[in-house]
Amino acid sequence: MTRRGAWLAVLLLLSAGWSTSCGYALAGRGSFLPAYIQTIGIPQFLNTTPYDRVDLVFTQNVRTEFINRGKYKVLPDPTGVDAVLNGQVLNLTITPASFTDQAQASRYIITVTAKIEFKDLKTNKVIWSNPQWVFRDEYEASAAVDALDPNAFFGQEVNALDRVAQEFAKAVVSAILEAF
Repeated sequence: MTRRGAWLAVLLLLSAGWSTSCGYALAGRGSFLPAYIQTIGIPQFLNTTPYDRVDLVFTQNVRTEFINRGKYKVLPDPTGVDAVLNGQVLNLTITPASFTDQAQASRYIITVTAKIEFKDLKTNKVIWSNPQWVFRDEYEASAAVDALDPNAFFGQEVNALDRVAQEFAKAVVSAILEAF
């Protein structure tokens, strides 16, 4: 066998090995949950922050993210379901990250700390939990707002709360489904 033929044989063997069950899956679409979990209860998150609507917006976005995965039925009640996801928004802060030439904050870092627990009700075991889930996102402000008051910030920048809640939901659901 020639040297070129040997290299060709090695490449064919390697490509055959890589093409059969490499173990990778499309990110965001896998699930390590037991197959019998079809219905998930997601009751309203608790809100221990002094800010209005945070629990409502975060809960709804987590529900929507599970529904968007297309595999699960989601109910707002923890009874009559296969698994339950309980959440509590512990803290929410907004910190200026960059400033304009006029020394006004133009970009903010929004940090949300939450307690999340996903429990299999058939086995009565916690599948995934994080008592201090910290999620950060940056948001560019379109107008000058009081960065120390999230109620004022989210009152003027409704998109910020919605966007942060959507990204938070994607991160939480991916962590649960993809066993991270």
